[in-house]
Amino acid sequence: MSENLYVELNDRSKQIFKTVVETFLETGSPSGSETILKKGLIDLSSSSIRSILAELQKKGLLYAPHTSAGRLPTDKGIRLFVDGLLEFGRLSKSEQENIKQQCLSKGASFQDVLDEASKLMSDLSKHVGIVVAPKHQINIKHIEFIRLSAVQVMSIIASTNGQIENRIIDDGGAYSENVLREVSNFLNSKYIDKNIEEIKNNIQLDISNSKGRLETISKNLVQKGILELTPNSDNPYIFLHGQSSLLEDEIILKDLDQIRKLFDEIENKTNFVEILESTNVAKGVQIFIGSQNFLFKHSGLSMVMAPYKNKEQKIIGAIGVVGPTRLNYAKIVPLVDYTSKIIGKVLS
Repeated sequence: MSENLYVELNDRSKQIFKTVVETFLETGSPSGSETILKKGLIDLSSSSIRSILAELQKKGLLYAPHTSAGRLPTDKGIRLFVDGLLEFGRLSKSEQENIKQQCLSKGASFQDVLDEASKLMSDLSKHVGIVVAPKHQINIKHIEFIRLSAVQVMSIIASTNGQIENRIIDDGGAYSENVLREVSNFLNSKYIDKNIEEIKNNIQLDISNSKGRLETISKNLVQKGILELTPNSDNPYIFLHGQSSLLEDEIILKDLDQIRKLFDEIENKTNFVEILESTNVAKGVQIFIGSQNFLFKHSGLSMVMAPYKNKEQKIIGAIGVVGPTRLNYAKIVPLVDYTSKIIGKVLS
C-alpha cells in the first residue's frame, strides 16, 4: 500500500509531504503553507500548497490537529515516509567502537550484557532501550545438588553465559548426599554444554534405553523441576532503560492512561512473546509505527526492533528502541541494526 501511494504522489506533493514529516520529526510542530514557504524548497503559491496539503489529508497521510491550517503526519504517513522517502544514516567509526566497548564492558555474563545493551540503546537514542531474550536459550555448564533439610534439596544450575539459577525441590528425604553427588556427576558428564532442548531429547532417550539407578533418579529429579525442559518463552527476560523519556513528549503526555497501561504491560511482560515470534521471520530491522505497533497499540508510540543471532545464525532474541512516533528513524535504524549484530557476536 505504501509503495502504491508513493507512486501516486507527484514531485511537488512528495516535497511538501516530506517537509511536513521532517518538520514534525524535528520539532513535533504542524506545518502550514507559510511554514513550507519559509523553507524555500518549493516555488509555489500559498494557495497551491494549501491545495496539496488538503489532497494529502484526503489520502490519509496528513491530519489537522486543530482548526488551524497546520498539518501533522498520520501513522500511515510516517510509514510512507520511512518506507519511501527516508535516507538512513550510517554510524561513524567512533560510534561503532563505542558500542563494541560498551557491550563488552560487562564481561561474559548473559544478563549483564543484555542489560548493558538496553542501557546503551536508551543513552544513544534518548528513548527507551529494550532487549528481549527467551529464558530457554542457554547451554548448561554445571549442575549440582545440595541437601538443605531432611526433605528438601537445592539444585544449582550454571549456564555457559554466566547465569546461575537455584531451585529448591522437595524429595521427601529420598536421596542421600552421596546419591545426590553421584547424580550431579552423572548429569555433568552427560549433558554439559548442551542447551535445554538437547538435554530434553537426550535424557528422555537415555531413560528409555536404560533402567539404571542413576538414570531413574535423574528422571525423578528432572520431573520435580531441576531443569526447565519446556522452553519458557511465555516469560522471557526483559531489559528496559529510559522509560521516563516517554514522558517528555507532548503527544504522549496527553494520554497518560495509555502510558500507565504500557508500563503495566512491560512489567507483566504482556505480549512480549510476539516480539520474539516476529523476529523469527524478520530479515533485519523492523519498524512498527503508532497504531501499527502490535505490542503497545498506541498511536503515539513507535518501536524499532531487530533480531540478534548466535554464530549458527539462529535468532536468540531481539533488541530495539521504543519512543514517540517522531523518532529520529534515520539515526535509530542503523543504531539498532549495528548493535544487534554486536550483541549476537558477544553472546556467541
